Amino acid sequence: MVKSHGKKQRAKNRSRRTGAAHASAAANTLHRHEPLPDMAILEGLPHHAGRELDTELAARLVAACRGRCLPCQRTLAHKLRTEQRPTLVALAAAIYGTLPSPGFVASATTQAWAPLARAGKTDPAAAAEALAAVEAMDDASASDLLEDTLDHWAMGGASPDEIADMIKVVRDAPPRQRPADPMDAFRNAGIKVVTLDDLDLGDVDTYHLAPNYGVTLLKTDTQDGQPMPMLVLYPETDGAGIEDLEARTDWEHWGLHGMPDTDPHWRVRARIANRSLRGLFHTGPDGKDDIELWRAAETVSLPEQWWGLLDRVQHVLVAGPVKTPEDPGALAATGEAGELLAVVARVEFV
Repeated sequence: MVKSHGKKQRAKNRSRRTGAAHASAAANTLHRHEPLPDMAILEGLPHHAGRELDTELAARLVAACRGRCLPCQRTLAHKLRTEQRPTLVALAAAIYGTLPSPGFVASATTQAWAPLARAGKTDPAAAAEALAAVEAMDDASASDLLEDTLDHWAMGGASPDEIADMIKVVRDAPPRQRPADPMDAFRNAGIKVVTLDDLDLGDVDTYHLAPNYGVTLLKTDTQDGQPMPMLVLYPETDGAGIEDLEARTDWEHWGLHGMPDTDPHWRVRARIANRSLRGLFHTGPDGKDDIELWRAAETVSLPEQWWGLLDRVQHVLVAGPVKTPEDPGALAATGEAGELLAVVARVEFV
């Protein structure tokens, strides 16, 4: 028991400073989780807008997560949420500022906030907006963002060098750009270019006028270990490949870590009557298909387990292009080479 006012005040100050429970602070029996990661480098992120960070608190919270100490996690997380929102922003931005997508398993709060973190990499106004959004969150929303963030920190075990690499990516990575339209060279030279869109051809099937792809059926797992159907694209005609996909889609480069963005405009169409896939389409603002990457050449009923997974999840991870789909290691090799694009598409049953 703390008998004197001086001891009580010192215990209170120790508790406030360290985030430890008051009883532990009063008895001076604090424990630490070693090693503490060096979080000082978080100050190089733009997302905290120059606000002071408590990097020691961040380090101790991450160390507690890696040590699976729930009492320390609860106490330190509460302190971070209630007193150090800029530090929370820096911790979260170090993760979601570099990931192409938070993954659909992340909370709704994180899903909504992550685009601000990505935009803040190169836009100071977006970085400031990311901070303002977190400071305006209620405790429940801030808890969701922090929990999602700490899941990554706990699994990643990032070293100071790896954190520095993350921040270098944040500072230096240019935004992804589409390749230039090759027809622009003719237009700039004063040559009139007529495209199919300029011709009133009626209901003409233009599928075979553009590069086409084949698909391979796979299964993968989400970040929380839930199974998910997957389609891997491979070139089937001349012109199909990474440059074509970059020109025709907004898919993100994917390194097989986390989950790419979910885009409801991309749809894998499936026929219920015979449990088969019909194709991979993009639906435009008018509700009509404007891109068709793959069309089933024949009707093939899917394996029962894969169809059941498709019916249950109703989303498909689509990735490609892989040059040699029959090679089991081709997907990983393509991802490591930075030549893999991916999106999570909806399933449309017809």
